[in-house]
Amino acid sequence: MRAILTVIGKDKVGIIASVTSILSKLKINILDINQTVMHDEYFTMIMVVDLKDVTESFGDVVKCLDGLGQQIGVEIKIQREDTFNAMHRI
Repeated sequence: MRAILTVIGKDKVGIIASVTSILSKLKINILDINQTVMHDEYFTMIMVVDLKDVTESFGDVVKCLDGLGQQIGVEIKIQREDTFNAMHRI
């Protein structure tokens, strides 16, 4: 199962390290990643991730990422790829 993960917030040192570290602990593999800092202030990142080796429930993954986001001051959202695609069909 694949998912789309987004991270948005004020730029600061350690965002990528924090997010990728927790993904590694959860056994979430990053398939594709794109990040940018807009106007030298706003950090944005989007990833396509593979959840096939995750042992936690999807709900627990969501809670874990939400908690990390609160801890480091960014918004982290994850959606299953099929849900993401269904929401963005024309």
